[in-house]
Amino acid sequence: MNTQVEQPRRGPSLTLLHSIPIFAGVPDSQLEQIAKVAFHRRVARQTTIVRAGDSTDSLYVLISGGAKVLNSDEEGREVILTLLGPGEFFGEMGLIDGSPRSADVVATEACELLVITKGDFKRCLAENFDLCLNIMKSLVQRLREADRNIESLALLDVYGRVAKLLLDFSEEERGQRVIRRRVTKQDIAKMIGASREMVSRVMKDLENRGYFRVEEGRTVILDKRSPASISAQRS
Repeated sequence: MNTQVEQPRRGPSLTLLHSIPIFAGVPDSQLEQIAKVAFHRRVARQTTIVRAGDSTDSLYVLISGGAKVLNSDEEGREVILTLLGPGEFFGEMGLIDGSPRSADVVATEACELLVITKGDFKRCLAENFDLCLNIMKSLVQRLREADRNIESLALLDVYGRVAKLLLDFSEEERGQRVIRRRVTKQDIAKMIGASREMVSRVMKDLENRGYFRVEEGRTVILDKRSPASISAQRS
């Protein structure tokens, strides 16, 4: 995987910082301090941004593009823990507890990142309650998502797991659940513990049964039943 990155560019604008959820509620006086220490970095598709086992030295916020968080074994088999999109961040756990990176993060497309070094991040946390609260909310949300994923692996068949993942990736849009981001069948397989061939068969069957349809480069969820109901129907 490519590990080369461009030299950083300093100086995010307050307008940009206001648009990032992690900085919601942070007053301009504090955002100005963050803007002084944060810098931009651009990486190409397939760049390994951080690697499992490395020391944790920075917080990363995705401004544009996408990335996957994954673990792999010595034989090259991968499990994708999550996919990240614009506005999401990573690297905060190691900055808080001092542990090494717990997973690889690889760009799935060209990305622009906002980077805050460990020392600057800790100073920002110490000086701003709203930023601390936003970090805590994000950690709680990720813990809840991990619990739901464990539950789905234990209780749902592949049909239910695929349906759940599609629903999780969808967003409300004019009364419909719509998936805007590009998610490959290979990525889905690595997230739910199934083969790509099985995921392809299940998705084709779900589409034929009217669970979703693909239109104009996006996926629209049509079936309002829960993933558990999808699994139960297969039993």
